[in-house]
This record gives sequence, structure tokens and C-alpha cells, in this order.
Amino acid sequence: MSQGRTSYMKSKKNKKENKLYWRRLDNSAKIFPIAAGKKYSTVFRLSAVMKEKVDSRILYESVNLTLDKYPSFKVRMKEGFFWYYFEYNPKKPIVEEEKDYPCKYIEPRTNNYYLFKVTYFENKINIDIFHSLTDGNSGNMFFKEIIYNYLELLHKDELKEERSTRKIVEYDTEDSYMKNYDKKAKGNSSSKKAYVLKGRKIGFGAISVIHEIIDLEALKEESKKYEATITQYLTAVLIYSIYEANYKKYKYRGNKPIKVCIPVNLKKYFPSKTMSNFFSYITLEAEMKKDNLVDFDKIIEFVKEDFKKRLQEEEIVKTMSANVRLGNNLAIRIVPLLIKKLLVRLSYIEIRKYTTITYSNIGRVGIIGKYKDYIDYFLMLIAPEPVEKIKCSSCTFENKMVFTFTSILKDNGIEKCFYKFLKDKEINVEIESNGVLDDISKEIK
Repeated sequence: MSQGRTSYMKSKKNKKENKLYWRRLDNSAKIFPIAAGKKYSTVFRLSAVMKEKVDSRILYESVNLTLDKYPSFKVRMKEGFFWYYFEYNPKKPIVEEEKDYPCKYIEPRTNNYYLFKVTYFENKINIDIFHSLTDGNSGNMFFKEIIYNYLELLHKDELKEERSTRKIVEYDTEDSYMKNYDKKAKGNSSSKKAYVLKGRKIGFGAISVIHEIIDLEALKEESKKYEATITQYLTAVLIYSIYEANYKKYKYRGNKPIKVCIPVNLKKYFPSKTMSNFFSYITLEAEMKKDNLVDFDKIIEFVKEDFKKRLQEEEIVKTMSANVRLGNNLAIRIVPLLIKKLLVRLSYIEIRKYTTITYSNIGRVGIIGKYKDYIDYFLMLIAPEPVEKIKCSSCTFENKMVFTFTSILKDNGIEKCFYKFLKDKEINVEIESNGVLDDISKEIK
């Protein structure tokens, strides 16, 4: 084949790739790149703690194999006149040893313009994902595929049979918000500002990470005593810990409610195979003084009732539809992106004042067959922010549930209170931290 013919075929292939992977951001994703920066990274992390030291060369190969199966992740973000959009990224991803704090802003130019970043440290594999690309549940699917490919390359003979039978989950990249929202549904958001966690900040861009590794069976048994789900129980423990360790310490709190934002996987409510964002949220509004929520028994009864009320499909649709309508508002759509950036960044700090803390539980990380033998447990982390100074997340693998605090506060009183409460209930909890604050594992034992 002549050189001219070869160049023509390459050009044709590149045009096809660009056309194939060009797509709009989904409704939730639109806001993240406008608001994102070093203070508001809008990045979450998933980690797998392996039972052996990570082989970086094989990890790099597994990431590239996974991108072949999930091309919706092989994209970069570009600025349009009105909105950002995704297009095919011809560069190779970067895989490197972990050097920085988790969930930091992903600088496109130093990451080959990818919207995710894979790192490793000793026996741990991490992926940090910019929220515009996907949500926690779909990001978990992508991450698990990396882990599967990594283990298949590392243990070819041992996993030969599993590799031959394992199938990739079918998916698409539709905007499921646009497909499922109700144009007539009215919003149900509260106008009350939330209690904002108080205390001195760590500074210097540091993030404190504390993992509380909880015995799942003991946690289940304790939750059953209150006829509560695990998410409800841990949300109640979190509110109790905030009340005891932070809220009661400060006189000038204005009796504002402790508001906990809980992301909700919309695939449980609507048929969708999308790998794009498809989540909503509920916000629990704990009026500590008004509702006399002064002890745990009262708090958990409040949490159970509020969950029941807010997790009704009708309420979920209202919240989702209100957000979609806002993104589709003609006045917003026709404003150039440059002006959208200014408006959003000016208002973003104010918007965040309607949440005290976020708690995201992605549930059980399901790993099949013999692959489980090489993994100790999984982690999920969410980036804290100047207003939401602590964020919480959890995931489960086998009989371990890991509840994680990411914080920019110097005081780790909430984390200690949370740990002590579970220990007093005779639930076994192990502590791991990144050591930014004093050694909490020694302090609370």
C-alpha cells in the first residue's frame, strides 16, 4: 500500500474514531467542569487493596486492555461555545506510583488529558475519576474490569478457566436523565441552610483520610436490632457523631439543621445501562433542637422515617426532574460557556451551604470466582471541599465494610466518636489512616 493510501486510511480511521466517541456531557456532568478547580476537585477515588505487591508494568497493560472494552473512558474534554463535550483521546493513559493526596484535581495537561488517573502504592491500586466522566457505580464497573484484567495477566494459569467464561457487562452512554425525567414533576428542595462543620483547617492542600474497617456481620446484627438498613444505621451514627463532637461545641450555630446528602443510584428505579452519570440524591434534614434529637435512639428513628419518605419513587423523580429542567432552561442554555463559568463559580460556595456532609455508600463490590482470593478489600473516597469539610463514603467486600472519612479539618473528633460508638456496641473496627493528623489508631484504643 502506498504511503499516500496509508495516510488516507489513517485519516479516515481517526475521523471515524472522533465521530464515534464524540458526545455531549450528561445532565449531571455539565456542572462539574464549570465548578471544578483545586478547591473543588469533584473527584472520587476507588481503591483495591491486593494481597501482593502491585506490578506496575502489568497494571499499565491492564488499563489499556480495559479502555479497549470501555471506549467511553478513552476521551478528553473540550470546550464548546455553550457547554463542554467529550471527544476521542488518541493518547495513552498514564499509570504511575501514588505521590499526592487522594481525590486531588486532575490536571488534564499532565495526565494526557484523561479524566481518570490510575496510581499504585505497594499493594494498593487506585483510580481517581473526575465526576463529569461517570458516577460511583459505573466507575466501579470500569475499575473492576481493570482489576480483572490485571489479575488475569498476573496469574494466567490460575485464572485461565475464569478468563474464558467471564463476560463484559453490556452498557451504553445514553443520557438517562433526559430519557426518564418528568417534565411536570415539581421540585422538593429545602430552602434552609445547613449547619456547616466548624474548626480549623489543615491547610497546604492536605487531606486527612481515615478508614474504619468494620466487621460486616456484627454491623448487620446491630442494625437489625433497630430494624434499620446498614446505610440508615451508619447515617444515624454519623449524625450522632457530628452532634456530639462538633455541633454541641459551638454556641453560634444558629440552630441550623444537620443536613446529610445521600447519593442515590437511579438504575434501581429506571431501566438503564448507561456508563454516564445516572444518580440523584436525598437530603436528610435533622433539626436537632426542634425535633429533640438528643440521643441515638431518637436520631435513628428520625433517619428511618426520613429515608422512607424521601426514597419513594415519586420523591426521587421530583429531585431528578428539577435538576434536568434547570439544565434545560433556555436562559441557561443560550448563555456562553465563559459567562456560565463566572456565574457558577460565584454561586457554588453558596449552593454548598445547603449540605453539612455527604455520605455515599456504593454497597457490595461483587468480584466473581477465584479473583476474590487475590484481593483483601476495596475503598471509596470522596474529595472534601472548603464548605463540606468532611465527606464520607463506604463499600463492602466479603465480610469487610470500609467506612472512610476524607477531611480538611485538624480536629478528628467526629471520626473518633464514630469509632467509639461502634466499639461500644461490640462491633469490631480496625483503623487505617494516611497519617496527616495524629495517629488516630493509637489515640482511640
